[in-house]
Amino acid sequence: MRIEEDLKLDFKDVLIRPKRSTLRSRIEVDLNREYKFLHGKYTWHGVPIIASNMDHTGTFAMAKVLAEHQLLTAISKFMPKKDWQDFAAKHDGLQNNIFITAGSSDNDFNNLRDILKVIDYQMICLDIANGYSQHFVDALKRVRSTFPDKVIMAGNVVTGEMAEELILSGADIVKVGIGPGSVCITRKKTGVGYPQLSAIIECADAAHGLRGHVCADGGCTVPGDVVKAFAAGADFVMLGGMFAGHDECEGEVFTEKGRSYKRFYGMSSTEAMNKYAGGIADYRSSEGKSVNVCYRGAVENTVLDILGGLRSACTYVGAKKLKELSKCTTFVRVTQQLNEVYVDQEMKDCR
Repeated sequence: MRIEEDLKLDFKDVLIRPKRSTLRSRIEVDLNREYKFLHGKYTWHGVPIIASNMDHTGTFAMAKVLAEHQLLTAISKFMPKKDWQDFAAKHDGLQNNIFITAGSSDNDFNNLRDILKVIDYQMICLDIANGYSQHFVDALKRVRSTFPDKVIMAGNVVTGEMAEELILSGADIVKVGIGPGSVCITRKKTGVGYPQLSAIIECADAAHGLRGHVCADGGCTVPGDVVKAFAAGADFVMLGGMFAGHDECEGEVFTEKGRSYKRFYGMSSTEAMNKYAGGIADYRSSEGKSVNVCYRGAVENTVLDILGGLRSACTYVGAKKLKELSKCTTFVRVTQQLNEVYVDQEMKDCR
């Protein structure tokens, strides 16, 4: 046993110090990025925000709306092959904004291979809760060997050495985050995790040294957190809870005590395992929770709010492009960020 005494920080622990800026308006800020990848033979253009591959948010309806704003969606791995075929036939041109998700099992690999036989999409998301396991690294190598030209995002990890391991094993993008998600209780059940801001900083530093990229996955609850993730060095930011509860999400709207909700749950929750695995195996426990989230209408309104916050942040620090944000950022450690005297009023947003 050993103890690391270096301070590790989360989004709540910092604010971004404003700096002199020559920008006159938010409209001058360019949020588009262009990425070339270490392994994948593909150049991507767009706004590097990704809807999570959770079944609630990783839907084709979400992908259609987000693509209009040049954002990405990681489609849930539980999407049937027939649905993939139908979507691809109806929506030619959206393949640049979509990740096909798979896990690390043989069944996941076979399903991924079957999907890519019928649609020619460019990006793959290999998703597993514990990216430190050797079988995940082996699965990544297998997918890279089978699909040498595809862009592969893999994770999740939270430390620089494992980010390097995944990149050297075939990942173009490393997904960063263990335990910060709004419906994740891994830290509560296992005691394992890492403060998300520090995880992003350390993994980005390691990945960029190898010409790899990182995706911050989890922990963002407001647009300011998305800003901080990019400012910390993330190349992409993945959002689950912030995109939850919208028309484009899976699930029906229901009313309870006069308010409208949608159901949202972690993919390691009891609810998810009952739905997809027939229950919780005796050797494991649930590491996710289920909640009712306020019904929020069209996701486009949330997208515009997030992008508006990003543009505004860039004007505060003099970054003309999203690419420049991390170079213009100085984080200030704080003990309090928000005046929350009226925080309970936010519940009235539920319709």
